[in-house]
Amino acid sequence: MRAPRTRRLYLVLVCLACLGGATALALAGFSSSLTYFLSPRQVAAKAPPLGQTFRLGGIVQEGTVKTQLSGQTPTTLFAVTDGRAAVPVRFSGVLPDLFREGQGVVAIGAMGPGGVFVADEVLAKHGADYMPRDVEQALKESGKWDPRFGPPPAADSWGGEKAKGAGT
Repeated sequence: MRAPRTRRLYLVLVCLACLGGATALALAGFSSSLTYFLSPRQVAAKAPPLGQTFRLGGIVQEGTVKTQLSGQTPTTLFAVTDGRAAVPVRFSGVLPDLFREGQGVVAIGAMGPGGVFVADEVLAKHGADYMPRDVEQALKESGKWDPRFGPPPAADSWGGEKAKGAGT
């Protein structure tokens, strides 16, 4: 017969092992459902692996929106920029009503072959309220926007340098 201390020790160890296992399962489930947010500058610096889902946020670059009809489904090609870099995007489906050049956008999808972001979903909203924090910070750092002087400028007014990687 074991002493009560030994039984309590075993009970505590079993409880800790169960708690550790439950924590590990919860973290594994949580990490597989995470969708990271990246700005075009971050994607240009180090693109995620092909097929890994993430959110790409920025402003639709002026002059890059082209729509083609593939059967019954429209396919739209455009570039998302943060003022420092641009990422070409391909989306098949109907875009939101507020989608247009110079507006903030968040696209959910994955990198495809040839460095093109293949979006499964595109979210757009009028106004700077929807602008992702990373994009807002990138515009402030590059000197393209100071929030004290109103909403962010349209992408075509940034002038001077062209965003890298904007070809679609």
